Amino acid sequence: MKLAIAGAGGRMGRALARIIHQTEGCEVAGGLEAPGSPHIGADLGELAGIGPIGATVNDDPLALITHIDGIVDFTAPAASVALVELSAQARIVHVIGTTGLSPDDDTKILAAARHATIVKSGNMSLGVNVLAAVVRKVAAALDESFDIEIVEMHHRHKIDAPSGTALLLGQAAADGRGVSLAECSVRGRDGITGPRPKGTIGFASLRGGSVIGEHSVIFAGDAERIELAHRAESRDVFAQGAVKAALWAKGRKPGLYSMIDVLGLTN
Repeated sequence: MKLAIAGAGGRMGRALARIIHQTEGCEVAGGLEAPGSPHIGADLGELAGIGPIGATVNDDPLALITHIDGIVDFTAPAASVALVELSAQARIVHVIGTTGLSPDDDTKILAAARHATIVKSGNMSLGVNVLAAVVRKVAAALDESFDIEIVEMHHRHKIDAPSGTALLLGQAAADGRGVSLAECSVRGRDGITGPRPKGTIGFASLRGGSVIGEHSVIFAGDAERIELAHRAESRDVFAQGAVKAALWAKGRKPGLYSMIDVLGLTN
C-alpha cells in the first residue's frame, strides 16, 4: 500500500516514515509539507534517521495524491480539511489523527467520506481505543452516584485543550451513560464554583515538559474510586495504530470510520 505522510517533517511525520517503511505491505510514497518548509526536497528516510528510502517531501498535494493509495495525516485542522477534499476526489484512504477539529471541520470531513475511505480518531493508539471501549462499559454499569473526571497531560508545545484523546474518552463515557457530552461536560474550574453538579463529566488539562500523553478516567463514588489510565511512552504507538488503520481501510467502501471499527470493538 503506497502511503503518503502529511506533515512529513514533524515529529509524528518522522515516526510514521519509520513505521511505514518497517511494515510489511506498506511503502512510503512521499511526504507533504507547507510551501516554504525547509524540509521540501528532503528524503523522508533521512529525516526519520533510517537512511535514504527514495521518497521525498514536496509541497504539491495534487502531484502526490494521483499515485498513492492513502495518506496519513497528523497536521492541523485547516490542512486536514483541505487534504480530505482532495482524497475524496481521488477516492483514496485518508487516516486523520489531527486534533482540535471544529464541528464545521467535522461536517466537511463527513461530506468527503461519501467518496473517500476515512478513518478518524482523536488518538490512533490501540491501547487508548481499547481503554475507550472499557470506559464506555464502566460508565454504562455505574449510575450517577459515581462522578466522572478525565485528567490529561501533554508536553508544553501542545496547542489544544482538552486533548483529542480526552474528548474521545469523554465521549465514550457519555455514550455509556446515554447522555450528550456537549451538555454535561465541565472544562476547568476556578473561583467559587459551588458543589459539583450531578451527572457532569469533568476535564482537567495539564501541560509541561516533554510528556507525550497521559490520560486518566476517574469514576469517583462515595466510598470507592475506579481509575483507568493510559500512558504513551513513544509516538510510535500513534504511528503504528495509524498504519494499522490504513491497511484495514484499503479496499473498504467509502465512509467515515473510527479506530473502534478498526479494532472490531463496535459491540
